[in-house]
Amino acid sequence: MRFVLRTLGIWLLLLAMVAAVVDATKSLAGGGAWAVTPLGEQWRQLFPEMLDGFRQWVINTVGDWLWDPILLSILAAPTWVVFGILGVFLYWLGQKRKEVEVFIN
Repeated sequence: MRFVLRTLGIWLLLLAMVAAVVDATKSLAGGGAWAVTPLGEQWRQLFPEMLDGFRQWVINTVGDWLWDPILLSILAAPTWVVFGILGVFLYWLGQKRKEVEVFIN
């Protein structure tokens, strides 16, 4: 299980790096102003119908309270930040734990 978490974390970190390079390339091509692509916009460009279906699924199964304040703020964040945070978190969860020796006198 740890191996799967570490591997998924590394893949998400690689996706974060790709998204950061895409934003940096847009920034350089646009005259130097920093261009940030939100996750929701990136998702809509790649899979337009899937985002609407995901919205309906969340509202129908969990409720509107999860979609409006929580998921919309995550979708408004830069893509590389969201993937980077998830990747670091999953890699941290999957790392090997060090054994602690406790000596009691």
